[in-house]
Amino acid sequence: MTATPGPRLVLALASISLVGSLALHLFIPAIPVVKTALGLSDALAQLTFSIAVFSMAFSTLVYGSFSDRYGRRPILLLGLGLFLIGSAFSAAADSALTLLVGRLVQAIGAGCGVTLARAIAQDVYGRADLVKAIAYLTMFYTIGPMISPLVGGFLIDSFGWRSVFVFALAVGTIITACAYITVFESRPSVVVNRRGESVFRSYFGLFRHLRFTAFVLQTGFCTGSFLVTATAASSLMKQILYRPSSEFGIYFLVFPCGFLCGNLISSRIGSRIAEETMVFTGSLIAFAAVIVQSSLLLSGPVTPLSLFLPGFFITMAQGISLPYAQAGAISTDSKLAGTASGIGVFVSNLCGAAFAQLYGTLADGTPVPLVETTAISASLGLIVGLLPLLIQRRARPANF
Repeated sequence: MTATPGPRLVLALASISLVGSLALHLFIPAIPVVKTALGLSDALAQLTFSIAVFSMAFSTLVYGSFSDRYGRRPILLLGLGLFLIGSAFSAAADSALTLLVGRLVQAIGAGCGVTLARAIAQDVYGRADLVKAIAYLTMFYTIGPMISPLVGGFLIDSFGWRSVFVFALAVGTIITACAYITVFESRPSVVVNRRGESVFRSYFGLFRHLRFTAFVLQTGFCTGSFLVTATAASSLMKQILYRPSSEFGIYFLVFPCGFLCGNLISSRIGSRIAEETMVFTGSLIAFAAVIVQSSLLLSGPVTPLSLFLPGFFITMAQGISLPYAQAGAISTDSKLAGTASGIGVFVSNLCGAAFAQLYGTLADGTPVPLVETTAISASLGLIVGLLPLLIQRRARPANF
């Protein structure tokens, strides 16, 4: 099938990226409500969120590798179908177990979104325009985090927590129809020859590059800082400040606005500044924002300002560094673009889920677990964010 990229493809890829947000961010305001409705512990309530992030993390590995071997389009449609099934199952759940199963299937399906959208962008736009393509796709993606908690909060207050899954099912159906009509097969034909190659050999081939490993870990630790801040804010707004879910959804807008600002910076800069420099810059901003937030929370009472204002800069840092880290990782080997994209999203989701669940395990109704968990994730993000810059500077004399 011969096709060329156009506005319809860009919009389709942007909408495909939204399924991850429908599985994650739409559910965040429901966590404390589900806890009460189903009589769950703090850790189990947090698991209803974390299981989705873990599932998305592992499924991205499969989608990335399979799309390199069997094509982007059929694997994409398979994932979107699973998302619809999981959303319907979650809406009908009447116990913690059935809800967890539904969330598992929904998230496995949602894992196709960002992974394959970025792989298709690599196929279509090439390395020269990849940073800008990812930045623009991510700007569209911020619509999900920007709207989802707000919509979720109002749906929960008006119709109950099940309504968020009905909404996800309706929107997911529209996205699936658009993808079926618009997305063409973009995988380079040369990749077909790699079908017989071991999946693990492809993974090892990518992880041999310290620069690749540092890039994907940086996105993971930065995502961890954001998810801990977001889920902790949801719980603390309920448990300490006694605010409704809809109010949390309004305050949550601060997070995607920060992410959008970071992506605007990345899209404007493009390839004029090295990937390594921009990744380290984002890591440094995130670390500084966590330090400020921790100081505010430990020195005075919890307020929406102390929760959300530093969160703006945490997500802005993520918006600055993520396009460069992902572009650097994906371009390591063009023949393994899908696999590299899958690994990048996998590590991002895995680290995010791990830190979110760590917070849920430590949660005691105070801001202390938030401070402890984000301090770890931001510190690790700064360390691995510095590595590519050091590698670049060490290699520079060899070029003279």
